[in-house]
Amino acid sequence: MKKYKDKKQYRLKGYDYSQGGFYFITICTNNRECFFGKIVNGKMKLSEIGLIADKFWQEIPDRFPVMKIDEYIVMPNHVHGIIIINADQRRNAPWRVSTLGIQPLIKNSLSSVVNHFKGNTKRYCNKNNLEFVWQPRFHDHIIRDEGELYRIRQYIVNNPSKWGSDRNNSVDLFM
Repeated sequence: MKKYKDKKQYRLKGYDYSQGGFYFITICTNNRECFFGKIVNGKMKLSEIGLIADKFWQEIPDRFPVMKIDEYIVMPNHVHGIIIINADQRRNAPWRVSTLGIQPLIKNSLSSVVNHFKGNTKRYCNKNNLEFVWQPRFHDHIIRDEGELYRIRQYIVNNPSKWGSDRNNSVDLFM
């Protein structure tokens, strides 16, 4: 597996990802492999690994009390979700900006949540001899207004029914 050692900036430069707000994230499996299950009649049918990913996603607020989960979906090879960081409850989350592009995990930041989620899922799979690999990194989008929040929620809800044309669908559509 290729190790990513570049110093490219993947988050918005200068933005504090531990501050309050709504964040849309997508986390993919390595090589878009369908570890989490399959779409059957427009609905997601979770595999054992998919059920575990779903369980750990739902537990995010238990580990990170300043976080709330909003709409989300575990798809065959990726997870889409909206995470809300409650600014009023946020504590001990220092604001830092790295000029190198890569910075250490900041407590109660979006990266710390994703790291925890991915780590729990991978540890479960390792412990239970289930083959599973995440793609390095994740995609994020800062949600800026209610209209955008509504559109992203609809996108997540409709994602299973649009699986055939989803850009994350690596399955041959003509099988």
